[in-house]
Amino acid sequence: MTQAELQDASASRKQAVALASIVASAFLAFAKLAAGLWTGSLSLLSEAGHAGVDTGATIITYFAVREADKPADDEHHYGHGKVEALAALLETGLLFGLAVFVASEAARRLMTDEAPEIVAGWPAFAVLGVSILVDFLRSRQLARVAAEENSQALEADALHFASDLISSVLVVIGLGATRLGFAQGDAFAAIGVALFIAIAGYRLGRRTIETLLDAAPGELVPHFTDIICGTPGVIALESLRLRSVGRKTIGEATVAVPRTLSVEQAERIKEAISAAILAYAPDAEITLTAAARALDDETVVERTQIVAWRRHLPVHHIVAQEIDGRLSISLDLELDAAMPLGRAHELASEFENALRDEFGDGSEIETHLEPAAPHVLVGRDAEEAARKAVEEELVRRAAEHGVLRRIHDVRVRGVDGGFVVNYHCEVDAKLSVAAAHKAVDAVERQLREEFPQILRIGGHCEPFTQEAPAPIGRLSPGAAGA
Repeated sequence: MTQAELQDASASRKQAVALASIVASAFLAFAKLAAGLWTGSLSLLSEAGHAGVDTGATIITYFAVREADKPADDEHHYGHGKVEALAALLETGLLFGLAVFVASEAARRLMTDEAPEIVAGWPAFAVLGVSILVDFLRSRQLARVAAEENSQALEADALHFASDLISSVLVVIGLGATRLGFAQGDAFAAIGVALFIAIAGYRLGRRTIETLLDAAPGELVPHFTDIICGTPGVIALESLRLRSVGRKTIGEATVAVPRTLSVEQAERIKEAISAAILAYAPDAEITLTAAARALDDETVVERTQIVAWRRHLPVHHIVAQEIDGRLSISLDLELDAAMPLGRAHELASEFENALRDEFGDGSEIETHLEPAAPHVLVGRDAEEAARKAVEEELVRRAAEHGVLRRIHDVRVRGVDGGFVVNYHCEVDAKLSVAAAHKAVDAVERQLREEFPQILRIGGHCEPFTQEAPAPIGRLSPGAAGA
């Protein structure tokens, strides 16, 4: 099912149970009213009034859930979910009004000397028995659907039916006491009914007001906090704001991530958080913001690169030194070869000032300007004789030094003014990067002496183990560009 189909199914389910509640409430209200008029029981008449209020409330609920499931529009950016909370608030008012009326009427009867005549016959008990059974079944169904769909209006209906069930039991007790000769039992039962109606109204009203005032759903905050803080790459959760809008949980969260991460890496962390939250709460809509923060273990080179990245300046050969307690940084800064020197110096000075802001005014910053190579050079495969000559020299020089072995995939391409050479070789896997780079540099330096027209050499080292001996060098098979 698509998300839209799931939402339609959810809306239809809520509307169906709301419509069933209307029918059940209307039936019970009519039956209790008839029995109350026949018996003259205040508690039973109050139950009839309670059921009548429920009928009106469930009608309100039916239209509320239909309205709440409408999608967001230009005037309601967060949807219409709070219509359910508004309906629940109205139902709360109806409950309190009914509770006050019933309690006052019961008190009036208790304060009068003449007790009303009450006929506690079997029809009254039969109506109450059916009412208790219907209330039990409907309250369970409504509570289940309300929890699954996170519907406050249906939850309000479930509370109504649950309070009706308890109230009906009290009425049975009151009528039973009256039948046994305790004339005021019905009035005391009516007070009990009023009390339970008020309690139900208080519970419903408190949650409804919290929703309307955007109170945070406390049960979700610790779970969301654990999910966010447990996501790899998150340093800390700096802020989390949640609120309920109908079945949805909407909020914003700001997470701290290392500032050394790229934009793409930070975006992947946010995507991982969103996926984990949706797996736990499918109806959550959380807007995530990643705030870059400095780590205590950042190196000088990393901090220098961060400053350069922010200014879109390519740098390399960064060397950091501590001289008499003062930090000294030197680096190569690549700029457009056609850029006027005045503008280049201006950019370099701005970059140096940014580094001093990062490391302190006492830092010594030296930038060496280098012309940046064109982004794309137009090249062509060199003639086979030239490629083979370069490869043979590479193999020979590698054999002399004894570190590089099995020279292969030698490619020689001609560009304006010279050659670009790329090749692969094998180096002992236990050798350090620095030692491998030194060996490659030595071979390439000698190769440039033999072929001055080489503009650039790129050697790619692959590891081998001493347990698998191989020839020191091997010529590439015929075709250039292998």
